[in-house]
Amino acid sequence: MSRRSTLSNRRWRAGGILGVLSAMAAPLASAMPLNMTRGVTEFSREVHDLHMIIFWICCIIGVLVFGVMFYALIRHRKSKGAKPADFHESTKVEIVWTLIPFAILIGMAIPATQALVNSDDDGSKPADLTVQVTGSQWKWHYKYLGTDVEYYSLLATPRDQIAGKLNKGDNYLLEVDRPLVLPTDRNVRFVITSEDVIHSWWVPAFAVKKDANPGFINQVQTRIDEPGIYRGQCAELCGKDHGFMPVVVIAKAPNEFDAWLEGEQQKVALAKAEEEKLLAMNMGFDELMAEGEKVYQTYCAACHQPNGEGLPGVFPGLKGSAIALGEVNAHIDIVVNGKAGTAMQAFGKQLTLAQQAAVITYERNAWGNDTGDAVQPSDIHNFLNGAQ
Repeated sequence: MSRRSTLSNRRWRAGGILGVLSAMAAPLASAMPLNMTRGVTEFSREVHDLHMIIFWICCIIGVLVFGVMFYALIRHRKSKGAKPADFHESTKVEIVWTLIPFAILIGMAIPATQALVNSDDDGSKPADLTVQVTGSQWKWHYKYLGTDVEYYSLLATPRDQIAGKLNKGDNYLLEVDRPLVLPTDRNVRFVITSEDVIHSWWVPAFAVKKDANPGFINQVQTRIDEPGIYRGQCAELCGKDHGFMPVVVIAKAPNEFDAWLEGEQQKVALAKAEEEKLLAMNMGFDELMAEGEKVYQTYCAACHQPNGEGLPGVFPGLKGSAIALGEVNAHIDIVVNGKAGTAMQAFGKQLTLAQQAAVITYERNAWGNDTGDAVQPSDIHNFLNGAQ
């Protein structure tokens, strides 16, 4: 057999090995649960394709480098009498192993740069819906601009699961009380900001990840192709409850979304009407305490603890505190407006008048505080309007 024929056969064998490896790796790459998914937006698929291109380039480099290395180890081992080649300070070798990585990096940079450019939304595309997303100590606030619909989205995983007292659910730490609802087949723009520290709103299925910076507004746009439930997470280390700030999006068909949005607007109008009625009447003490305990466990217990004793040196306790036992309006003020420079946030926009009245009543009468004060929704209303 001639030398040329031998070399040709070796090339065919090498090509065959690479082909087999590629064929084996393809289903593995798509089936691996740790691999990126393609998502449900055009841009997420572009990001996935870029990821797979880089993945295959790395695989090919790995196969070639380790193939050459193991071939040299076996073919030119000392026991066969091989002597090391001496190509020290070879200009040709230096040029080759500089140019090859350079060419690889350029080849990877071109699609990566294109994806990066495509990810930047300059606001020039018309949006069918704009949602304001605001990060706020460890929850998300969603506001559908142009409507009255807005609400907070909080972690819904029970505290007993977090404390290890209950078995963890399938969506542990990835479930919320009110998901963001979006339409499919429409351009949706997010304007993203923060009320306190830097958060980052991230939904992998959309390939959307945007920082929420206090004092700034970032924007990004997406168009969802498929209805479904999509989960994400805050991707910024934003504080002690960073891991408790999930994102859940429900994507509905356009007609279903329109019906949902109309229903939510009717609920908002009804809630406002009910609140107006509530201002003219008083809630019973037991009713205030029951509702107040529910609100406290949902919004306050993470910092002040369920027993009202807080975390010494970190979060003040409410049991026997000057706030809970002191002047009522000062207590209302700190619940409604928060306290600047501390982790105490403002709940004035987040809770209804009845919820604020109830939680203040609860804090003033739970854990042995026993002030006997029953704060009514009208007290909160009067405080907000400067009547007290």
